[in-house]
Amino acid sequence: QAQLVESGGGSVQAGGSLRLSCAYSGVSTSSTCIAWFRQAPGKGREGLAIISTGAGPLAYADTVKDRFTISQDKAKNTVYLQIDSLKVEDTGMYYCASTGGYRWSCPEFVGYIWWGKGTQVNVSS
Repeated sequence: QAQLVESGGGSVQAGGSLRLSCAYSGVSTSSTCIAWFRQAPGKGREGLAIISTGAGPLAYADTVKDRFTISQDKAKNTVYLQIDSLKVEDTGMYYCASTGGYRWSCPEFVGYIWWGKGTQVNVSS
């Protein structure tokens, strides 16, 4: 059974940066898909970035591609989301999720069945 644990959230001022971490286990050791999502207060869940642990970063949502960077440390079974130039509208709960099984190419924000509990990001002006 896959497990994902997010960390690195917090309260920051607009213009600052954060690096979120997603430690994963129980997924394919060869290659699997991990994505970051967020849910802002009163809004639906939004897909942000996708990485194939075998192939590397694959996709970003258009709304964040200039400020968000997804990366990984395979030795640590950890995926990161670097967020720069934070905006108030980046406030929300950030989740990582995985397809779990072996995948090299990744679906675009669908089919992610294993989820972490999230880490909260609060951005103030």
